[in-house]
Amino acid sequence: MVKWTPKHEAPEPLEGPVVATVTGGTILWFVLFLVQIPFYSWFAERDLMWWVWTCLAGAGLGLIGIWYTRGREAALKRAAEAKEAEASKTDADAPASDEGK
Repeated sequence: MVKWTPKHEAPEPLEGPVVATVTGGTILWFVLFLVQIPFYSWFAERDLMWWVWTCLAGAGLGLIGIWYTRGREAALKRAAEAKEAEASKTDADAPASDEGK
């Protein structure tokens, strides 16, 4: 069997509005759960209760996802600020250029 080797370097991951995307998905799962509640007996008669509980589980996991992505965004922001502060500190500590020569 031939080992697969990539021909191209992997692209950088895309960054986007992650928190907003996860929040929107969580809201969607919860709305779907609420829409199904009036039809609870219909789902129970047809042995389809997993539809209702899947929507509730999606909303619950979405809450965990919101918590995680907000923490990740905050950590990325802190890391960027620390990197910027370190760069400005090294620029300030650099010796003055030889302007008088």
